[in-house]
Amino acid sequence: MTDSSDYSPPRVWTWEAESGGRFASINRPIAGPTHDKELQVGRHPFQLYSLATPNGVKVTVMFEELLAAGHTAADYDAWLINIGDGDQFGSGFVSVNPNSKIPALMDHTTTPPTRIFESGAILLHLAEKFGAFLPSDPAKRPEMLSWLFWQMGSAPYLGGGFGHFYAYAPTKMEYPINRFTMETKRQLDVLDRQLAENTYLAGKDYTIADIANWAWYGQLALGRLYDAGEFLDVESYKNVVRWAKAIDARPAVQRGRMVNRASGDPKMQLRERHDAADFDTQTQDKIGEPETD
Repeated sequence: MTDSSDYSPPRVWTWEAESGGRFASINRPIAGPTHDKELQVGRHPFQLYSLATPNGVKVTVMFEELLAAGHTAADYDAWLINIGDGDQFGSGFVSVNPNSKIPALMDHTTTPPTRIFESGAILLHLAEKFGAFLPSDPAKRPEMLSWLFWQMGSAPYLGGGFGHFYAYAPTKMEYPINRFTMETKRQLDVLDRQLAENTYLAGKDYTIADIANWAWYGQLALGRLYDAGEFLDVESYKNVVRWAKAIDARPAVQRGRMVNRASGDPKMQLRERHDAADFDTQTQDKIGEPETD
């Protein structure tokens, strides 16, 4: 189906919930909570409230990388926030992230505890707190920050743009699919050119810029997002694919991908993480609960 030509925007837009397609039940034009629900708090210094979308995966990978690097004080509880059920609109979650988006983090190493929302802010907070996954050469810090914030500004065109219209919109529309496909491929080319000259995005060191970008563009290059690998010809971006596979092979990354996952292969679903042993004992294939749609 191509674009409809009979729509003319009204002078003042009004919300019609039934026009929201697949996400009609959770999309609305106002902020704030819809119901009262306090967040659970575990025993670890960091309390993460999230789901294993690309933005959520950034933070769980970061925690697992910190722990793998010996930063035992980075232990964390990861609580599942099922955005399809509207958990992000509970009063407790909104108090941590007024934007009602995952991930959200409470840092209980401070008094009072510190809230951090937005995945890039969480990555930077943790990197600076533990002095980890930052460039070994301080002169490379601006380059690292540039690629971190490049991801924050660029990925909405991939997710909310390409991903929405290619995979989720109620009808297939040629113009937005073409528009956002063009932009997604341009972004892949930006990364491919950078990675042609560098092992990682900011040079020789694996940093939070790589973690942030891999969660979106690395998984896209590995064929995990929107079932769009062939459509986008991701294999032609050889430097991105090389980088994506190298990061994907890291054990901490493999664990991070599992945390707060609520769909797909039951062996890959660790819906909540409260202890390192949970990876061996609490995945959905072991506890036998039915898969969430």
